Amino acid sequence: MNKTGKGFVMAMLLCTFMILIIPAIASANSAEPPSLVIIINNPPDDLSITLLSSKNQPEASIHKVAWEGYYVFYNRDMLASDGYTFMVTTNGESFEYVLDIPLKSYNNVVTLDLSNRKLELGKYPFRSVLLVSLRLVFTLVIEGIVFWLFRFKHKRSWMMFFAINLITQGVLNVWLNSEGSPMPSYLIISLIVGEIFVFITEMTALTILIKEHKKSYILAYAFLANLISLITGGYIITVLPV
Repeated sequence: MNKTGKGFVMAMLLCTFMILIIPAIASANSAEPPSLVIIINNPPDDLSITLLSSKNQPEASIHKVAWEGYYVFYNRDMLASDGYTFMVTTNGESFEYVLDIPLKSYNNVVTLDLSNRKLELGKYPFRSVLLVSLRLVFTLVIEGIVFWLFRFKHKRSWMMFFAINLITQGVLNVWLNSEGSPMPSYLIISLIVGEIFVFITEMTALTILIKEHKKSYILAYAFLANLISLITGGYIITVLPV
């Protein structure tokens, strides 16, 4: 690695280190209270859910992203209960669903299957595989376009590009998908933290494994591609389920 490349890497590492160790005073809202999120695929517009087993019998707040609807209950007393009864109303009909499994985690996720009238703890099958695959494909396409624009042509360069990105972006997206609640409230923060490590890993690995251009040129590509990927990833979180 030439002096320019070494200097760039050292500057990035120093900036990252300073951001992590320098104390700062910040004002922010308190964290969200314990929540129960009910995931529904393609929910009807008139669908409402009420928690009957609570004294206040609150109605779920609604958040929709793409084809998924999230019906959220924020209740500090929910975790103390041994069972929950929900009233689901849609198309002039009402049904009761009982979830008799104690909720133990901070953010709880259940899935409501309206067609089969089933309410089950956790997310629906293959959801994680589908969403991780979608985000990974988007990232590879975006960074691949940047890679092509930077005039990388050698077969080895492209092989290294795909191998490194499949590992780093795959791990990042699996980690984001395992964060618990599908609500995007704090996932942007998780994305930024995860991308810091992706930046460092890819900038180091690409400069070592790719020989087609100068190290400084490869570093410039890695920084720009991951910056675009970070911005795009933040947008994807707001328009696709997580």
